[in-house]
Amino acid sequence: MNVPILLAAAGNASGKPELVYVWGEATTEAKVIIVFLIFFSIVAWSVMIGKALQMRRAKKLNTFFSTEFRTQKHVLDIFDRRVQAEGCPMFMVYQAGSLELNARLKNPEGERKRFVSLKGMEHVKRSLENMVAQESLKLESGLILLAIAVSGAPFLGLLGTVWGVMSTFGHIAQQGNATMAAMAPGVSAALITTVAGLLVAIPSMFGYNWLVHNLRVLTVELDNFAQELISKMETEYMEEGE
Repeated sequence: MNVPILLAAAGNASGKPELVYVWGEATTEAKVIIVFLIFFSIVAWSVMIGKALQMRRAKKLNTFFSTEFRTQKHVLDIFDRRVQAEGCPMFMVYQAGSLELNARLKNPEGERKRFVSLKGMEHVKRSLENMVAQESLKLESGLILLAIAVSGAPFLGLLGTVWGVMSTFGHIAQQGNATMAAMAPGVSAALITTVAGLLVAIPSMFGYNWLVHNLRVLTVELDNFAQELISKMETEYMEEGE
């Protein structure tokens, strides 16, 4: 059975555009599935565009902050200047580590000590690790919707197609008229749900893979920055004998 020929024949016979004719011949169940897939496609595209902009902004801010951080003489210089950089994952990691280190350096009088203990530095490390995990989760949030679109949309489309073909053959069996003209409208209408499912899944698949790659790059950069930061903190605020 040649699907394009069936669609063309249907469209030409009625004088309507193929998609309009097929939509008119689709069952109520198929139309519900297609509407749901259209809504799902809007959500998927919104997530892809939103996450792409978020990761692009995060990468740009990370570059700026990394350059500024490496020009500082002391590791807490940026913290002492009360600099704010909302939306920058590296800054959030730096801020969390600096807050913890500053708290460990403060004595009861509120003055900053010269050195911090090994136990105190371990608390700083845990703060950095916790913030790296939180920032990674922020960047990852929403990607589950794309994963669902990739795996679920084709099955929804297939469900609509199987349902439509079943209804078509059931109707033909009741009518006792198994001609091509009788079968073509129902089969073509049933196949449109599979097309709709693939149109949702294919862009979502490419978008998901691209976003996951960028997420891994950003996460590795955050891990590397956290290691660099804790090394500088240990060098500057830990006694060599500890």
